[in-house]
Amino acid sequence: MNADRFASGIIKWRWAIIVLTFVIVGLISSGITSIGFSSNYRVFFSPDNEQLVAFETIQNTYSKSDNVLMVIEPKGGKVFDRDVLAAIQDLTERSWQLPYSTRVDSITNYQHTRAEEDDLIVADLVEFPEDVDLNYVENVALNEPLLVRRLISPEAHVTAINVTVQLPQLSESEMPEVVAAARKLSREFEEEYPSLSVYMTGSVMLGNAFSESAQKDMKNLMPIMLMVIIVTLWLLLRSFTGTIATVLVIFLSVLTAMGMFGHLGWTLTGPSTSAPTVITTMAVADCVHILVSFLFNLRQGMQKEAAMQESIRINLQPIFITSLTTVLGFMTMNFSEVPPFRDLGNTVAIGVIAAFFLSVFFLPALVCILPVSATKQAQRKSKAMDSLAGFIIDNRRGVLIGSGIVTLVLFALIPTNQINDDFIGYFKNSVEFRADTEFTADNLTGMYNIAYSLEQGESNGISTPEFLRQIEAFTDWLKAKDEVTNVETITEIFKRLNKNMHGDDQTYFKLPENKELAAQYLLLYEMSLPYGLDLNNQLNVDKSSVRILITMENIVTSETLKLEQEIAQWLDKNTDIETYYAASPNLMFSHIGKRNVDSMVMGVGYALVVIVLIMCIVLRSLKLGAVSVIPNIVPIGATFGIWGVMQGDVGISIGTGVGMILGIVIDNTVHFLSKYQRARREKDYSAEEAVRYAFSMVGTALWVTTFVLVAGFMVLALSDFNMNAYMGIFTACTITLALIFDFFALPALLLWLDKAPGNKARSMSKAENA
Repeated sequence: MNADRFASGIIKWRWAIIVLTFVIVGLISSGITSIGFSSNYRVFFSPDNEQLVAFETIQNTYSKSDNVLMVIEPKGGKVFDRDVLAAIQDLTERSWQLPYSTRVDSITNYQHTRAEEDDLIVADLVEFPEDVDLNYVENVALNEPLLVRRLISPEAHVTAINVTVQLPQLSESEMPEVVAAARKLSREFEEEYPSLSVYMTGSVMLGNAFSESAQKDMKNLMPIMLMVIIVTLWLLLRSFTGTIATVLVIFLSVLTAMGMFGHLGWTLTGPSTSAPTVITTMAVADCVHILVSFLFNLRQGMQKEAAMQESIRINLQPIFITSLTTVLGFMTMNFSEVPPFRDLGNTVAIGVIAAFFLSVFFLPALVCILPVSATKQAQRKSKAMDSLAGFIIDNRRGVLIGSGIVTLVLFALIPTNQINDDFIGYFKNSVEFRADTEFTADNLTGMYNIAYSLEQGESNGISTPEFLRQIEAFTDWLKAKDEVTNVETITEIFKRLNKNMHGDDQTYFKLPENKELAAQYLLLYEMSLPYGLDLNNQLNVDKSSVRILITMENIVTSETLKLEQEIAQWLDKNTDIETYYAASPNLMFSHIGKRNVDSMVMGVGYALVVIVLIMCIVLRSLKLGAVSVIPNIVPIGATFGIWGVMQGDVGISIGTGVGMILGIVIDNTVHFLSKYQRARREKDYSAEEAVRYAFSMVGTALWVTTFVLVAGFMVLALSDFNMNAYMGIFTACTITLALIFDFFALPALLLWLDKAPGNKARSMSKAENA
């Protein structure tokens, strides 16, 4: 079926198409009711992710480490006060009531050991706040390595209660349930103790922040996006019917995509919540091209049906190609190491496919049954496009050289970027989780940590003196590093027990020299510990391995990877420990960033080859197919140059979004080249005339769609979730540069390539009269 017959069929069966569209979309959109939100940060990793597997292994070997850290700041600036200690003890006891809590640690219930004649006394550091010796408690706490910069600040102005939870992971509501209970407890505590302020961080709060940001974006960004679209379309098209029809196409496209999202059983996460906003933006482009040509035809005196039929005829192929390349671009996100970005890419791809069918079936059918008129304002836009074409034609050499110089300068700045992420920085400063986490980092401890499981290999082998000495040396080396704030290690307990068992003689604050003696000390200590405060968070069941928890400043991923490498080198060089592995949420995020970029480079490479082949086939020209690559690669590279100067860190979202961006920016090139090629082949125009023709036919549509796309992606910049915000800013910048390149460098490049002896330029008016 050719384009003419297709277009006439749309006009003929317009009522049936409209009714059938609503029925199909209605059925598909029923899947929306099945969509849920995930608040688990583990969704960012595939089940076979190496670091996730290591993390789960440590979680299953030792106690779970998911936590809520409640940081308490006395307004008087002094923790070691009777009233403050009584309040901390109260909150410690009440924290056991939080859902799924398995352990609560604070300075008041810290299991302090001391010698009393021949007995080892193990008890809470603060049992009775009203009678406690404040100087003694302060001295013990501030000299205990397991407490300082973990549960008490060196200045004793801030303290913390760490609640460890064991989530069954049977429902997505578990984490929000814990957070809701913790917030309720925090509010009640602050009301009862107005002189104390509570800040909450930890892995549970992190996971919940992902979910809350996602839900907030869904609630706030879509209305803003629709408002931007409606106002922009009205101002640029001056057509009430066209605006309403486009909004309907957007609405139906989003319903279709999100309905399929639900039917496929996917779960919304931080990145995938931007899908409706991105689909809204992408759906506009096809509609604008059809409507701009339609309104142009009306101004030329055509009847409504004929104007629409002609618009479909000249736009069907380029719209199909742009939709195909856009889908390919978003499908490259399946190369990402991050499952939520795969969901985003697949969802938007579904939305783009839906938008294509709605644009070529539903939109023309709807417009043809509604009243519509064309204003004269667009004539001024056409004159502006003709003037721009004239400028490019007259100054082609200067434009080409200038474009080349700017490109080289911006490309030279690309190396200023580095692959880096900061998962606290995933959230804007206004997000409560980030504010509380930064307060904690500034006043107490970092949230970033790495857990190391070091295996001795034999049952009860961790009491071996040589193994303990190697652990102590490792711990001392770690403590000397600037980025390390605290090291939780079993050797501190062994040294303290050895001192206690020698009458608290400080000279015995060292590791036991006998394996059997060390094992006896450990057994005696464990038997004295209360429920919930055992050593399962540091030792495995048969005591053949230990866990060392390294807490760090809030460092970026590149620094985390560097530290991991340094640790591996130190362990290999200075110990005979053969089996060890490291894991933590921030270590997982650190590794996935680099792997994600590597995999996306491969994906974009494949997509680029396929897109070039498609362009060569559609344009029936190897030369134009090859040329089509330049105006799409250059803007992406140029944006990386600008990004390197303005920001400098390429995170997961930008690394993943390159393929998506490629699929978007090529749309303008497809439309411009298709009109240029039509003029050259069908109308036998010269290169200069073909450039004028392309500008007159699609120039207005291109800058209208670009304006809408940029506005749409800039709406993402309002997101509290910086993954989405950065992706939106980067994409908007690239699309803007792509339009500039398509409007200036591409025509100049075409004129240079098509330059041939004896090919005399003719004016457009002469060509039309020929």
